[in-house]
Amino acid sequence: MKIFQQALSLRERRRGFHIITDEVENALPEIREIKTGICQVFIQHTSASLTINENADPTVRVDFEMFFNKTVKENDPNYRHDYEGSDDMPAHLKSAILGSSVSIPITNGRLALGTWQGIYLCEHRNYGGSRKLVITAWGQ
Repeated sequence: MKIFQQALSLRERRRGFHIITDEVENALPEIREIKTGICQVFIQHTSASLTINENADPTVRVDFEMFFNKTVKENDPNYRHDYEGSDDMPAHLKSAILGSSVSIPITNGRLALGTWQGIYLCEHRNYGGSRKLVITAWGQ
């Protein structure tokens, strides 16, 4: 079995949902050495998250942002954790809903994503800064 791991620092992005599939693939070219395996992408932050979804129509990403903003509102007077700004606690909640990692099968040296699937960085802060990922691939 082969195991590869690489840290990836993503540039700062505005709040919203951003496709990062190419950056993940480029960060770990050793995936090409794995015929059958798994790639896990983990984000080392609590106010941003990862998911896999539609990679073609950009309105999907706009609708994601709209949905989460309606579902997890800012400035809720019941939030106690508010000293980092009105977007901070909602960012933690959105991150908890979506999750901190995704796992993708590797088939014949490539991520086995569906035709219309991409890996999203879900940036929930107005000014989240750069984000750090750990990408781990293993298999034969």
